[in-house]
Amino acid sequence: MTAPFHWPVRVYWEDTDAGGVVYYANYLKFMERARSEWLRALGFEQDELRNAFGVVFVVRRVEIDYVSPARFNEEITVDVRVLEVGRASLSVNQTLARGTTRLALAQVTLACVDASRFKPVKIPAPILHLLNPDP
Repeated sequence: MTAPFHWPVRVYWEDTDAGGVVYYANYLKFMERARSEWLRALGFEQDELRNAFGVVFVVRRVEIDYVSPARFNEEITVDVRVLEVGRASLSVNQTLARGTTRLALAQVTLACVDASRFKPVKIPAPILHLLNPDP
C-alpha cells in the first residue's frame, strides 16, 4: 500500500457557520481536496485519468465520525491512508486533525467508473500498481 499522505488546510470564514465552527459538510470538501492532491502526488491528475484511461473515481460510500470542531483560521491536516484496493474500488481512511487532536475520522469507498457510462470498471493497471504494488 502507498504511504500515508498529508494535506494541510487552512479554515476560512466561508468554511464556518455563524459561530466560527466548520460546517459539517465542509469536512467532506476538505477530504475531497486531500484525495485529489494525493492522486496528484501519485502522478495522476483527475482530468488526465478521464482523458487517458476513460475513468473517474466517484465516492460510493462515506462513514464519518465528528470528534471535535475545527474553527475559523485554524490550520488542520487531512490524511489519506489506503485501506483496501479491489479490482474496481478502493477504500481509504481519512483523518482531519489539528496537531495531535483528531477532529474527524472517515472511511471513504471510491468506485472506479467508466467516465461516459458511470458503470464500474477495473482500476487501470498503472494506478493499481501504485496503489497496491504487492498484490
